[in-house]
Amino acid sequence: MITLKGKLIYLRALEPEDLDFIHTIENDESIWELSSTMTPYSKYLIKQYLEHAHKDIFEVKQLRLVISDYQDTALGMIDLFDFDFKNSRAGVGILVKESKNRQLGYGSEALQLLVNYSFKHLGLHQLYCNISENNDASLKLFTSQGFQKIGLKKEWNCVDTVFKNEYFLQLLNN
Repeated sequence: MITLKGKLIYLRALEPEDLDFIHTIENDESIWELSSTMTPYSKYLIKQYLEHAHKDIFEVKQLRLVISDYQDTALGMIDLFDFDFKNSRAGVGILVKESKNRQLGYGSEALQLLVNYSFKHLGLHQLYCNISENNDASLKLFTSQGFQKIGLKKEWNCVDTVFKNEYFLQLLNN
């Protein structure tokens, strides 16, 4: 049985009520480096995005889920992006919004649930992610779930006029 429920959290589809939560995340300049964002998003644009969030991953090439605790508090988001049906792969991104909720197992459980869903339900062959060389917490999270560092992209991202290296990590469904 496919489930998106763990012991600590569950993953759920986006709802219209998530507008303010997503708006806060997308406009937090401190995390723009993680998503390569360069400009703020309006509530209008996010509302339009939410209106289409119900579309199938095969159509929009993305699946964004909310990480929620069992008190129905939205803790963060986890995404499959660049879904490639032909090559049976997708990228993974994850964010636990509040620093007080990090390193409590929420991200680890969310990633584990998404990996299981991707391999068992979507039948993907591989998942990948791109992580800044100095993002130790994310590197630890993904490697703890079996992702392997495949390569280092030198001076890949420009952040505040400084070029930073980025690791490419991959998990194969063997």
